Amino acid sequence: MARPLIIAVIWLAAVASGVLGVVIDDAWWTLALVLAALAALGTWDLLQTKHSILRAYPILGHARFMAELIRPEIQQYFVESNTAGAPFDRETRNMVYSRAKGTKGDEPFGTERDVNAVGYEFLRHSLRARIATELAPTVRLGGPACTQPYDIALLNVSAMSFGALSGAAIEALNGGAARGGFAHDTGEGVISPYHLKHGGDLIWEIGSGYFGCRDADGRFDPELFREKAALPSVKAISIKLSQGAKPGLGGVLPGAKVTAEIAATRGVPIGQTVVSPPAHTAFSTPLELVQFIATLRELSGGKPIGFKLCIGARTEFLSICKAMVETDITPDFIIVDGSEGGTGAAPQEFEDHVGMPLTHGLMLVNNCLVGTELRNRIKIGASGKIAGGFDIVRRIIQGADFTLSARAMMFAVGCIQAMKCNTNECPTGVATQDPGLSRALVVPDKIDRVANFQKYTVASAAQMVASMGLDSFDELGPSMLNRRIDFTANLTYAQIYEWLLPGELLNDPPATWLSDWIESSAKEFR
Repeated sequence: MARPLIIAVIWLAAVASGVLGVVIDDAWWTLALVLAALAALGTWDLLQTKHSILRAYPILGHARFMAELIRPEIQQYFVESNTAGAPFDRETRNMVYSRAKGTKGDEPFGTERDVNAVGYEFLRHSLRARIATELAPTVRLGGPACTQPYDIALLNVSAMSFGALSGAAIEALNGGAARGGFAHDTGEGVISPYHLKHGGDLIWEIGSGYFGCRDADGRFDPELFREKAALPSVKAISIKLSQGAKPGLGGVLPGAKVTAEIAATRGVPIGQTVVSPPAHTAFSTPLELVQFIATLRELSGGKPIGFKLCIGARTEFLSICKAMVETDITPDFIIVDGSEGGTGAAPQEFEDHVGMPLTHGLMLVNNCLVGTELRNRIKIGASGKIAGGFDIVRRIIQGADFTLSARAMMFAVGCIQAMKCNTNECPTGVATQDPGLSRALVVPDKIDRVANFQKYTVASAAQMVASMGLDSFDELGPSMLNRRIDFTANLTYAQIYEWLLPGELLNDPPATWLSDWIESSAKEFR
């Protein structure tokens, strides 16, 4: 008998005894029934073999499991401070909620952050500060071979699949993107009807499972791809090489979320966990990857093609750069995902210890493209814990052209960081396929909130840039972002990190890059 069932039996026995006690007007019968139920529970605890605590402490041991059950809620609502929560602290969540509701989100009395802590980062403001005028800048995705370029917003919806999120959540995100004029990354779980209902711009993500463009054997199907890529809502296509929260693994959709609708859209069995292969079958070398990019560009009619990855070995990304140089085939954009990125389901060890954090991965990709004279042909997107205007500004300083946000967009839709994304029991209807839970999400209201959050966050970033005395995001540079490196000194990113010159890897690789540059090869991922 499962523990919840045992507790339910006790509760029913208590209720029944109470009723019986009223009927016969005899408290002794009530007490006897309660004691009998407790005795039965205690006997079961002593005889069962799965829980040592219950065998050692019958009846009382259940208090431990009950406390453990509500621990996350107690921690979030009564214990954690405004700045100590994880993955996102309460201050950040409240800022997103306020902007989504259209309120300012101002804070009184000063910062609660420790501005003298090692690792604290801040921007360099200017006495030439001004009022921001560039409130909704865009970045053009489209290199030399692209015939249908796309102007992408500074902040967009990052990859979240239908399946990981409910249909209502996907619909709200896409409606917000349509209203606010920004892009919505589909995630690798195929383009669903919810992605198309409001006509928001889509970045169609192609993962190793090739959902939406796969044949009966799960391999890439060019004709199915051509059909989906021709949809007017599809503005760009992104090849998912790896994901920040689970680099080295394919996407994971728990079987509890694989409903008949999900199974039909993805072409998989109902109720079975869907695990995409760790690597693609359409290519296996850097040269094959860039050829695949060229193939997708042709099949899509010249739409922007890019890829997303979490950085692992520097030599592997240098190998891709060498393949680009050798073939003169380049993607129109590269999205760098940090290891701190979110996911609905992944092994704990992968979330904690595999992959490169966004800051270092972003600067590495930027340096590699600059050093091989490819940077002016390729735009860089940053994805990983983008929640506020400062996040946008610092990622651009570190090498990005635009940003994407997943979990902050979920907050705008109503997520409360309940940490139940992998259980199909999301209490706000965001990350679940349970119709009883997802009905709680009112789509028209959430569309407004998604659009508001994006609008006010980009406006905040624009005002930060204006406060630095700059006229444009293009003027941002590494010398403008400071980081406390110890208890006595602050240095700028220009002073702390190495920044390559255009063509430096091709002409005269510095000693710090030489061995990796020599080892990398366009013919294989080393």
